[in-house]
Amino acid sequence: MNDVLTWALAWSVGCALGVIFFGGLWWTVRQSIRSRHAAAWFFLSSLLRMSITLAGFYFVAGGHWQRLLLCLLGFIMARLLVTVLSRSQRKEPVDSPVHEVSHAP
Repeated sequence: MNDVLTWALAWSVGCALGVIFFGGLWWTVRQSIRSRHAAAWFFLSSLLRMSITLAGFYFVAGGHWQRLLLCLLGFIMARLLVTVLSRSQRKEPVDSPVHEVSHAP
């Protein structure tokens, strides 16, 4: 029973790490659009998100590949969840034709 709780905790931490990583990416993109220093936003956010995620994977795994695999599974599932939740609602249908310009940029 102890293994099941440990595996559930590893999966849960993987989900939390995924939400932090991909939610942070979504937030960074939204902030950098309005910022004059977009490169700094992306660099610092990337550094922070990767540090948190890698440290989380390291501590959750604890030398056990099963925990690492479950943590990775939770991370990927959180990616799918954040992707679905962060999609913007389009005002026009996807199948509508794209209006092209008649001049070169």
